[in-house]
Amino acid sequence: MLSSTADHLFWMARYTERAENTARMLDVRIQSALLPQSALAAERGWRALLGISELEHAFDEKYASPSQKNVIDFLVRDRDNPSSIASCLTEARENARAVRGTLTTEVWETENSTWLELQQHLQGDLLEQNPGRFFEWVKHRSHLSRGVTVDTMLQDESLNFICLGTFLERADNTARILDVKFLAADTIGAGSQPEFYYMAALLRSVSAFEIYRKVYRDAITPARVAELLMLQANMPRSLLACMAAVVANLNDVRNHVSHDTERFARSLHAELQLANIDALLEQGLHAYLTHFLSSIDVLGSRISRDFLVPAASMDAA
Repeated sequence: MLSSTADHLFWMARYTERAENTARMLDVRIQSALLPQSALAAERGWRALLGISELEHAFDEKYASPSQKNVIDFLVRDRDNPSSIASCLTEARENARAVRGTLTTEVWETENSTWLELQQHLQGDLLEQNPGRFFEWVKHRSHLSRGVTVDTMLQDESLNFICLGTFLERADNTARILDVKFLAADTIGAGSQPEFYYMAALLRSVSAFEIYRKVYRDAITPARVAELLMLQANMPRSLLACMAAVVANLNDVRNHVSHDTERFARSLHAELQLANIDALLEQGLHAYLTHFLSSIDVLGSRISRDFLVPAASMDAA
């Protein structure tokens, strides 16, 4: 496969997943904002949301305060923010358009109609009148894109690169949410009612609330939340599940220069397989997640180097 084609497929999937993750975080934050809290606590909550994606500096350059309206505008509409929902869905559509011949008609039409419907929503008043409904629409379109892709695409390298983009982005996002949320949770009393709502909101942000109840059948505790979202192999958005998918898809697309990248991914996967949540919490969850996020960034760069950069550029390097 041409590296340029692989690049478009990879980033089409990453941008679609990123838009969904942003919608998930915003939806849960709006629900959390309905709980009784001080103005300072509310502001900290919105600023923490910016911190998850490392967008605080970019936000502060354009907006005076992290109010609900300003943060939603920045993370949904702002075209200058490359991680906004509008920017992500636009980039997903543009990458899909560049490889229309590789995609099935159904996949292209899904990406294109998502972008067209987005323009209507942004010009209308749905986001102001019912933001929860808008975020559900974003999540639904991402689910639809993923389902149509898996059900209609040939099970070949094209699908492998789409899956690589999806699971690499998902692993990065889950780790960021855990890191920021657990740092903020340190200010909440252990075993308190606020802690319960905080952990429940964290689970809902990755569609894991019902899964938690099914797996543990007990009270929600920070340690078990971390274990579920990091080390549970059959939890779709856990770090372990994402890395297993990355390793499997890298194995399917391996080439003559990708050995070190495959080994790096396998070592990151093995770390999670052998990890114990009590040991991770004792050594410091923030330290481990910082290491994991750095490793994901390196892995993304290695995948780009081995598969996505045009052959001429690779030779020159």
